[in-house]
Amino acid sequence: MPDPNKSLLERLADFLTPQPTSPVERRQELIDTLREAQTEGLIDADALSMIEGVFQVGQLCARDILIPRAQIDWIDINLPLSEIIKSVITAAHSRFPVFEGTRDNVIGTLLAKDLLRHSTEKDFQVRDWLRPAVFIPESKRLSVLLRDFKDNRNHLAMVVDEYSGVAGLITIEDVLEQIVGDIEDEHDIDEEADNLISLDNGDIRVKGITELDQFNTMLGTQFHDEDIETVAGLVIQHLGRVPKMGELIEIDKIEFEVQRADPRQIHILLARHLPKKPS
Repeated sequence: MPDPNKSLLERLADFLTPQPTSPVERRQELIDTLREAQTEGLIDADALSMIEGVFQVGQLCARDILIPRAQIDWIDINLPLSEIIKSVITAAHSRFPVFEGTRDNVIGTLLAKDLLRHSTEKDFQVRDWLRPAVFIPESKRLSVLLRDFKDNRNHLAMVVDEYSGVAGLITIEDVLEQIVGDIEDEHDIDEEADNLISLDNGDIRVKGITELDQFNTMLGTQFHDEDIETVAGLVIQHLGRVPKMGELIEIDKIEFEVQRADPRQIHILLARHLPKKPS
């Protein structure tokens, strides 16, 4: 713990000189000192959050934030061109992994702009416009990956497990979000009216920042806590931790499925009423 008898500036200066403590202890001391600086108004909360995010990127690996294999929007090279175009428009991503035969056989990355710009040309073949796929191990540090993305001008990498199977994918946006928080673009839901969206299968797509009152009104629930305002806060308090993507959480006959989350926060969930158990 920081020495309470030293001034804030003295404690920050200590980090410029060698100390006998371990790197982990030093890192925690620095974070504690910066949190005190934020309390004293020397840095704002957003700056503190980003600094903590930088430390976190140095500790996390690709496996910690990857998009799981089952949630990837894939392109099958053998599909008709019309179906590929439809899939790209529906998913609204800028890049897609392309496989042939099996999803462990990724043959390249398709950029939506290449497809939509050239697909009307005579004798157009998707295979001719594939960019080389980048493969990384699950254990790769995010700090190293971010540097590789920058140096090689890549934006997407396939994450492979110890058996060389595809475990998921990770984008440069996923890494940057660990530092600056959720980055929403024009395709993300960002209006309050879109906090809750009814899906065709009866599930409700819920943004983590949705207020409990808004959630209660739509689903007929009665969640209430003086210390909690959002659905994400409700789930995190119930578990005592931030859940991982794909995790299922049951709270008062409502099942929450985590669709998007990082080690610091929940972004998107699916909510559904559980059927009544027979008496």
